[in-house]
Amino acid sequence: MATAASQAQQKLSKASTEAKNELLVGIADALVEQASDIENANDLDVQDAFESGMDEGLIDRLRFNVERVAATAQGVRNVAALADPVGEIVRGNNLPNGMRLNQIRVPLGVVGMIYEARPNVTVDVASLALKSGNAVLLRGGHAAKRTNAAILQVVGSVIEGHGFDSALVASVDAYGRQGATAMMQARGYIDLLVPRGGAGLIRAVVEQSKVPVIETGAGNVHIYVDASGNLDEAVPIILNAKTQRVGVCNSAEKLLVHRDVADTFIPVIAKALAMANVVLRVDESTYDIVAGLNGGNGIEGLDMQHAVEEDWDTEYLALKMGVRIVDSMQEAIEHINAHSTGHTEAIISEDYSAIEEFTKSVDSAVIMVNASTRFTDGGMFGLGAELGISTQKMHARGPMGLQELTTTKWIGYGTGQVRA
Repeated sequence: MATAASQAQQKLSKASTEAKNELLVGIADALVEQASDIENANDLDVQDAFESGMDEGLIDRLRFNVERVAATAQGVRNVAALADPVGEIVRGNNLPNGMRLNQIRVPLGVVGMIYEARPNVTVDVASLALKSGNAVLLRGGHAAKRTNAAILQVVGSVIEGHGFDSALVASVDAYGRQGATAMMQARGYIDLLVPRGGAGLIRAVVEQSKVPVIETGAGNVHIYVDASGNLDEAVPIILNAKTQRVGVCNSAEKLLVHRDVADTFIPVIAKALAMANVVLRVDESTYDIVAGLNGGNGIEGLDMQHAVEEDWDTEYLALKMGVRIVDSMQEAIEHINAHSTGHTEAIISEDYSAIEEFTKSVDSAVIMVNASTRFTDGGMFGLGAELGISTQKMHARGPMGLQELTTTKWIGYGTGQVRA
């Protein structure tokens, strides 16, 4: 399959931007036209997920109804509207001997993607790969097998209708875990492998793969409320970051609050989170503040327990949040750098120097200032869609779009020069 993908990619790599854009628009139109069929397939996957006991956050990620298909199709159109990175001159110069050098962007080749229960990723990755001139092999997981099959049937039909080989976008789901293992061993056939899912999946791929891997880390995401923070503004930011969609990697998992505002802010945010059915795992100082409210009765309806050490390293992907009071911003920075997965962190502050120090010192791919962490997303960043959010530091970091699916080559134009 990787060999077939590579052969198909050779033709795509030479296709014009216009031809690739027409292909993407055709895919978007077909997805909308056949959205009901895709939803029907997805209903069966969701039903199986419920019966197997999958938690609510992951089921939400799995769900791919007509509305979500339409939104994803719009993302494909957005990718079509973006500038084509292939052929872009990154840099160039003329040597003293008259030779002209250009470094240009070229496709990576065959990209492998291993992910879990996220049908939208199937579409997003296909659109980004095709626009950047790449072929892609997918392992979308058992939980979404019917949905992914329905999507790939639509995408493959459009690809062939535009004169390309449907091997450009193919799935190894029929081979189960053996398919994923084969992808990890396919060095020389697959040029890049990207895992996207829980910490266990990502760790397994990083440790077992012989193919170069871009690590898309889990999201143990932090929000720090500084002593100078606008506390009224902080509440909706935290609620949005935690509760809008709990099963995604950019949802907030930990809240750090400066001690100078803790007595004022902790009761307010704890009550707001309780009303949103968020369970809290808190340090001793936070526990004492909340437990002492209302004459020692705490906050009605709040599920609050003492945090254990492993809480600070856990990506919950659920209506659960860890809360800790810190004595300084430096303590917050040290806590984040020790426990974060390097995905996204946020600071709520009105102090310019504090903001500058936080953004320079926190070692994560994305830093938000006075804004929800939910904005860490390829679509929100203007990338049209995303392959994933890289938490490593080589080649790509943060949301990965078209440019991150390219590498470069040097071309030297001479007129007979030889090296002395």
